[in-house]
Amino acid sequence: MRSKLFVPASRPELFVKALRSQADAICFDLEDAVLESRKQYARDELAKFFASDEFRNLREEGRKSILVRVNALDTGHTENDLVAACAPGVDIVNIPKTETVEDLLQFIGLLQGREAQASTPQAQVELRVLANIETARAMLNAAAIAQAHEKVWGLQLGLGDLFEPLGIARHDAQNVHAVMMAMRLAAGSAGKIAFDTAYTDVANAEGYRQEAWRARQLGFLGKTCIHPSQVALANEVFSPTEDEVNWARKVVESAEQNDVNGAYMLDGKMIDGPFIARARAILAQTSS
Repeated sequence: MRSKLFVPASRPELFVKALRSQADAICFDLEDAVLESRKQYARDELAKFFASDEFRNLREEGRKSILVRVNALDTGHTENDLVAACAPGVDIVNIPKTETVEDLLQFIGLLQGREAQASTPQAQVELRVLANIETARAMLNAAAIAQAHEKVWGLQLGLGDLFEPLGIARHDAQNVHAVMMAMRLAAGSAGKIAFDTAYTDVANAEGYRQEAWRARQLGFLGKTCIHPSQVALANEVFSPTEDEVNWARKVVESAEQNDVNGAYMLDGKMIDGPFIARARAILAQTSS
C-alpha cells in the first residue's frame, strides 16, 4: 500500500473517480473533510455506495485496499460512522485521536459489536484498525497502542495535529525525522506497519517527494495523499528500485544455495537472517 488517497465521504461524485485512480488504497473520510452539518449525509452516501454493484465491481477490478476514517470517540459520531464503515469490501477502519490503550480498546469493542451485526452467512465483515498517532500523549503511548490488540494493523502518523498545538515547525526535516523514527520503532515493537502522514502543501511536489523518501528510508509502508497529484509520487518513492530488486534476487538465490553457515559473505558484505528476510520482502512487493 504505497499510496492512500483521501476522498471526502460527503463528495459522492468523487467516489468512482478515486477507485479508478492509480492509488493503492482509497480512504473515505468521515472526519476532518466533512462539515459537522454534513456528517449524516456523508454516512448515508457512503453506505449507499458500499452497497452498490458499482463499488463491488470497481473494487474487484482495481484490487485496492478500502479504508474508512471515522470520527474520534469524543465526537459522538463514532458508532454511527461504524454503521457505514462496516460493510463487505471495506478492509480497514482508521481511527483518529487515539491517545491511550483504553481509547483503542473502547473503539475496538464498538467495532466488533458492529461487525457482528453487519456480518451474514454470505459475507463476514471483519476490519483491521489503523490507529492515528497525532498527539503528544499518543506518541508516548504508541508502542502500547500498537501492541494492545490483534486487530491493530498499524499506526499512522499525523504531523499537523501533533506539531501545531506544540509550536513545532512542521516542515523542519529534523523534527519530522525524529517523530517518524519514534513512531516506526513503536509500530515495529509490535510487528505492525507504520504509515506516513499527509503533506498539505499540494503545490510543492518536491517537498512531498522528499518527505516520502524520508519515510521510506525509515521503513514506512507508504504515504497519505490528499490530492490525486500526489499518488504518482508516493507510488514512485515506495516502489523498489531496479538495483534493490537485483540485490534482493541475488541475496535470496545465495541463501537458497547456502546450507552451511548462518552468516556468509556476498560481494564483500555479510548476509544473515535479517538481510535475507528483507530481500524476500522486496521480492514479494514486486510480485504483488
